[in-house]
Order: sequence, then structure tokens, then C-alpha cells
Amino acid sequence: MTAAPLFDAAGSLSATPPDLSASDRDQALRELADVCGACRRCSLGSSRLNVVVSRGDPAARLMVIGEGPGAQEDEQGLPFVGRSGQLLDRMLESVGIDSNRDAYICNIVKCRPPENRKPTALEMSACQPWLERQIALVDPAVILLTGATAVEGLLGIKGGITKLRGQWRRGEGGILEGRWLMPIFHPSYLLRNASKERGSPKWLTWHDLQDVQRRLAQLAGSL
Repeated sequence: MTAAPLFDAAGSLSATPPDLSASDRDQALRELADVCGACRRCSLGSSRLNVVVSRGDPAARLMVIGEGPGAQEDEQGLPFVGRSGQLLDRMLESVGIDSNRDAYICNIVKCRPPENRKPTALEMSACQPWLERQIALVDPAVILLTGATAVEGLLGIKGGITKLRGQWRRGEGGILEGRWLMPIFHPSYLLRNASKERGSPKWLTWHDLQDVQRRLAQLAGSL
């Protein structure tokens, strides 16, 4: 089967074809990256160096969603490659998850907000179709939401991450139907709170990631 066009003649997102082959999925994701590269749906497109779409394996059962690109991500065109990303990689590796082989990593917004500020509601809304298309094409069983902005951008839940982290949520309706979602502290927060003592943010995050690995193993065992 040949992948259907990502967009119709009016520029609207077309429906995702069912049962895409791996090659058709990869083609659709490449097309999505091209469309993101030309995107000017918000002002961030005019100030970026590079659009930052994804890294990792699109066949992975785990998707990691962050807030938005920082300076190094903007320079390299890849998400989570700065200090926060390096910490994320190490923490995932500590529970047996290779960030490039076992996960697909992306952000709520694909362009760097100036001075690394939080993306606005308008900017998150402008990027939402691209994120939804990524979720549809990658089809992850588990989504890891790093930080409060990722939770707000995907689930519409505002507020601190402290009360949300470590609690599984089951997606209901739309693109999230049936998926397992886990909010965790953002790695940038962990860099500012480096203690590994019991009960510290880093200690809690490590246990959250262990829980994520157990969930992935359970889902793999049920296939």
C-alpha cells in the first residue's frame, strides 16, 4: 500500500491511512518533517535556526515528549541533545532504555522559543497538528511527558508537575485512546536539583522510569 498524502489540496491534515507499512510510515514522517520545515503557523518559525522534529526509532513503543527546543537543539535540529537531553539519556539507560533505539523523542513545539521561554498557548496550539500526526504514525503504547508544559500541551492540564508525576493516566478519546501516559519532572529541573537522596526529585524520577520500563515489559509480554 502506498501512503496517502499527508495534506489535502487545501493544506489540511488528511486522515492517517490504517495499517501503514514501516516504509510508508517512514515516508509519512519524512513528509511531516518537510512540512514542519516550511511551517509558519506561529512566529517561532521566523526566529529558529532549525526546525526540531524528532530523534529515535519511529517503531519504538515509547514516545518521549518534551517542552521545546533549546539553543543546542536549535543548532543541531534534534531534540534533547543539550545537557537536559544528556541527563535524560543517562536516566533512561539506567533502567534499560536506549533513547535512540527504544524511544521516539519529540517536543510540544518544534521551534525554539526565544530565550528558552515557555511556549505560549497559541504556539502550542499551532504545533498540535504536527504532534498529533507524530503520535498517529509512531503509534506508541506509552508516552512519557517530561515537565508541566508537556502535560499542558498534550492533556490540557495546567499546574505544577509535583502532584502529577509518577501517576499513570490512560488516554481516553481521540489520538490518545488506550495509550498509557506518565508525567515526570523535566530533566532541566533535575539538573538544578542534583541530589540523589531518597525522596529527591532525581530519586523519584528514577523510580518513575523504572515503572515505565515495567509497563513496557508487561505490554511486550502481552503481544
